[in-house]
Amino acid sequence: MNFSSLIPDTRVAPALCTGTKWIQGTGSSIVSFSPADGNKIGEVKSASRSEYDAVIKKAEQAFATWRLKPAPQRGEIVRQMGEAFRQHKAALGELVSYEMGKSLQEGLGEVQEMIDICDFAVGLSRQLYGLTMHSERPGHRMYEQYHPLGVVGIISAFNFPTAVWSWNAMIALVCGDVCVWKPSEKTPFCAIACHTIIASVLANNKIDEGVCNLVIGGREVGEWLAADTKVPLISATGSTAMGKKVAAVVGQRLGRTLLELGGNNAIIITPNADLDIAIRGAVFGAVGTAGQRCTTTRRLIIHESLYETVKQKLKTAYGQLRIGNPLDQENHVGPLIDTDAVKRYSDTIASCRKEGGQFVVEGEVLTGKGFESGCYVRPCIAEAKPQYQIVQEETFAPILYLLSYQTLDEAIAIQNGVPQGLSSSIMTLNMREAEQFLSAQGSDCGIANVNIGTSGAEIGGAFGGEKETGGGRESGSDSWKAYMRRQTNTINFNQSLPLAQGIKFDI
Repeated sequence: MNFSSLIPDTRVAPALCTGTKWIQGTGSSIVSFSPADGNKIGEVKSASRSEYDAVIKKAEQAFATWRLKPAPQRGEIVRQMGEAFRQHKAALGELVSYEMGKSLQEGLGEVQEMIDICDFAVGLSRQLYGLTMHSERPGHRMYEQYHPLGVVGIISAFNFPTAVWSWNAMIALVCGDVCVWKPSEKTPFCAIACHTIIASVLANNKIDEGVCNLVIGGREVGEWLAADTKVPLISATGSTAMGKKVAAVVGQRLGRTLLELGGNNAIIITPNADLDIAIRGAVFGAVGTAGQRCTTTRRLIIHESLYETVKQKLKTAYGQLRIGNPLDQENHVGPLIDTDAVKRYSDTIASCRKEGGQFVVEGEVLTGKGFESGCYVRPCIAEAKPQYQIVQEETFAPILYLLSYQTLDEAIAIQNGVPQGLSSSIMTLNMREAEQFLSAQGSDCGIANVNIGTSGAEIGGAFGGEKETGGGRESGSDSWKAYMRRQTNTINFNQSLPLAQGIKFDI
């Protein structure tokens, strides 16, 4: 494998890193197996509480000096990190594919996202703009500026084992924050590889230990971060259930959260759709990453006049899908992350049948040659009703529900009628339909697309959703403000002290 140079001794890899210094953990063992072939990648001894505390202390110390470095100089460090990721794109992309299970093309695309966010953050380092405003008092100037927050805790999920960390870390770094990353215990070696790549950049620039930190462990590490008053911001990606727990703990201490949680994303296909684009967008959205994206298309809301046509086209397209080892670029669909995910897939199919769902394309767990890991399943399609409980839930697997509608108002109501609010799409060439979907009476999601699918967001736009998706925004636009504290400043250069609102206070 090309990625072997990116990870240290896999017999027992170090669980902690403070940028340039690796530390062996002394906690319980975490073993990473590839869902592609079931082979063991390596073992990590997770961090203990005392080791975690030592990293947080090191991060606090580093913040005291990192925040004083001018933002463009911080951006230069991030620029070099982007160059390092470019140099190792092939190897890191292969590791992402092998450890997580997404196709090699998607693994390479994930590393490209990291490179792109580094480029974005470099430009941002010269654009951390504040505001000026006119004072009502003579001889006064008012303005707003932004300062770094401190230690940013990043809790990432297995499905994007490197990119989501970079969305947070690269922007936080140019903002003057330091980072502590708790990656998914299902993909620890992707995180180790990322820190291996950036370690040389940090060392070459003589950056203090503690600016970029890694702490590998189970749920307990996330709990330590959430409860830690030394960590003013927790950015957490994962399930809605996990996010609610994090929000409660962080909220109790009046800390900040940036939550990217579950999605139950839909595409509306109107009679005015380009069906070729609609089918391609729906299929990739539903089966890409084996249905394990938070932006995966899970519901297809089809106008009744097109319902049977779309159903048959989807059935034909699904019949052409090639399932197998994600490192083989001839395959479209790789494995689920582990056998627990396979069980949830099977349980969801059973629940759908129990509620009355009829399967257009049957699902099954695949066995035999090439499927020895037990993590491969067949993407399936079910005809369902919007009110089914299972349709209201997110299942991280390639299961697509077909729903029928008569009017666009009804379709939008179906689209919005779930607890989640991440990504949405409408397929139409009719401007009025598109604009209604994008208006205040349209999609209630954080992402609303026209004539593209629900997945595949670019880093230039703010990424995130509403309702049980958590309300957070990462990556582009003005998402950087989440990593900073805003300060309003008023300067009096008058020779007197006039008060606001015309108040008189003479002594």
